[in-house]
Amino acid sequence: MQATDVSRAVAAAKSTASALGLTVDDAVVLQNSNKLTLRLLPGDILARVGLLGDQVLQFEVELAGLLAKSGSPVAALDPRIPPRVYERDGFAVTFWTYHASVTPHVAPVDYARSLRRLHIGMRKIEMATPRFTDRVAEAERLLANRHLTPELADVDRAFLGSMLQSLTQTILDCGAAEQLLHGEPHPGNVLSTGFGPLFIDLETCCRGPVEFDLAHVPDTVVEHYPDVDPVLLSTCRALVLVMVAAWRWDAGDQFPNGRHWAEQLIRTLRKGPPWPSLDAMTRRLAGS
Repeated sequence: MQATDVSRAVAAAKSTASALGLTVDDAVVLQNSNKLTLRLLPGDILARVGLLGDQVLQFEVELAGLLAKSGSPVAALDPRIPPRVYERDGFAVTFWTYHASVTPHVAPVDYARSLRRLHIGMRKIEMATPRFTDRVAEAERLLANRHLTPELADVDRAFLGSMLQSLTQTILDCGAAEQLLHGEPHPGNVLSTGFGPLFIDLETCCRGPVEFDLAHVPDTVVEHYPDVDPVLLSTCRALVLVMVAAWRWDAGDQFPNGRHWAEQLIRTLRKGPPWPSLDAMTRRLAGS
């Protein structure tokens, strides 16, 4: 969210929560990307704020409700507030249960077990959702439009575009079973809570092979996940890195140090396999 909108978004979340009967004295910004995530105090409620008309928030609310009924390990909507999207002053707001992390990291075996439980629960969901190819199409749109990615060199644009097409086709040709996925179950979207690991940020959920989800997680987690196709996993890892590279070249991208990420991702992709997981790439770039 643009810096000029943040203060208005915070005000919209606080006033909406107050109107719903909650005491709100302060708001702490936890994350600012395409949406703003806030911790409202003293009621300890999590608010997600997007621009009005953002259909993803409605998608998240509906999916969270269905996953809660299936017993899936996901963060839930706040039970004190009717579960829906609230509109105020040009913003859409949803309210979630706030969970404090009890440990800085989730043990790999627990991470894998919870992701497995999430996948099992997601198989029970009957809801119209995007496919992983729709996420690929978002990256393709950025690569095809120089106005959206003006700093991306033509040679790199062609390289990423070619990889995007060939990797996607390879995955489709595998004919692997597809199901509803989290879409980005990397460590940043897993909370270590008193209820065990819980997954957050459902806006990226899509259908695809489970290896697409596993491409985001640490190698040590994959080791505890059963029946993984190593060839398909490698292809999905490469595809995820290409997509992330395209997103980091977006002129409107607000990811911290995004250009450095974009350049390093291309260098890694040009080296060829073995492909690192997104988690391994993230840790590598965080230390550079």
